[in-house]
Amino acid sequence: MLDICLLGTGGMMPLPYRWLTSMMARYNGQSILIDCGEGTQIAMKEKGWSPKPIDVICFTHFHADHISGLPGMLLTMGNAERTEPLLLVGPKGLAKVVASLRIIAPELPFVIDCLELTESEHIIRFDGFRIEAFKVNHNVPCYGYSIVIERNGKFQLDKAMALGIDKKYWNRLQHGEIIQVGDTTLVPEMVMGEKRKGIKVTYCTDTRPTESIVKHAENADLFICEGMYGEPDKLSKAKENKHMTFYEAAELARKADVQRMWLTHYSPSLNRPDEFLPLVKKIFPAAETCRDGKTIELAFEDEEIKE
Repeated sequence: MLDICLLGTGGMMPLPYRWLTSMMARYNGQSILIDCGEGTQIAMKEKGWSPKPIDVICFTHFHADHISGLPGMLLTMGNAERTEPLLLVGPKGLAKVVASLRIIAPELPFVIDCLELTESEHIIRFDGFRIEAFKVNHNVPCYGYSIVIERNGKFQLDKAMALGIDKKYWNRLQHGEIIQVGDTTLVPEMVMGEKRKGIKVTYCTDTRPTESIVKHAENADLFICEGMYGEPDKLSKAKENKHMTFYEAAELARKADVQRMWLTHYSPSLNRPDEFLPLVKKIFPAAETCRDGKTIELAFEDEEIKE
C-alpha cells in the first residue's frame, strides 16, 4: 500500500491556515518527499509523520515556496539522529542551490547526494518502485514526478510443479531472479502469471498544461495538480505567470483518464477553493479540493482503499 499526504497546499507564501507546497509518500518502510516549502517540518509534525525515514526529496523547481524549508528539514533529520544517506533530486543546478542553503545547516550526521535532472524525462529506480521525472512548462526549469509501484503476477504453483522446478528455487524466481541449473536456465516467466495492475501517483505544480503531464499521468490512481486560480476570470493571469487554473487541471485529468484528482498549490488570494469545485466537476467529476494534511492510502486493486 502507498500512503500519500499533502502536507502543504499553498503557493507563494504561507498562511495561518495553509502551509506551503509539500507532499509525502510512504511505501514499504521508505518515504519520499516532493517539495519542501517553508513550514514543511511543522506540517509533518502536525500530521504525526517523521522525517527520519525519508529516503529521497524531489524538488519540482527552485522557487522559495518549494525549497525554502529544506535547511530546517535537514537540521530536524540530523537532530533525529539520522545517519543514512539522503538523495536529493531536482533540476540542473540542484547541488549549487543546496550548497547555498546549507550555509545555515553545515554539519549533518549523514551524507547528501544530489541527482540533477538534465533530460526531459528521467527514471530513478528504487527497491520495489520507481520515480519518473518529466519536464513541464514554468518560467524556470521545472519537473513533475510520478511514483510508480509495479506489481508482479501471481506465482503459478501448477506450472512450477509441472515443470519439475525444485522448491528451493521458487522464492528466487518470484523475486525476478534468473537461475542457471546445469544446462537449464530458469526464468521468472516460467512460473509467474501476467503482471497485475500496480499503483501510480502523479504530482505536478507550477506549470502550464503540457502533453508531458497527460502522458505521465495516464491512468494514474491519483493525480495531484496545481490549481493556482479557481476564479474563471484568472486565465490570462495564469498564462502570464505560467500557472494553471482549476479548469485546466481538470481538463488534464480528463485527458489522462486518471481515477481521481487533488487540486493543490493555491494562490494566497484563494480563500475558499471549494466554491469553485462544482464547475470543476463538470469537466472532471472525480476532482477534489484539498486542505493541508489530506491523506489517502492507495491499495492494489484487489485491496481496499482507505482515506
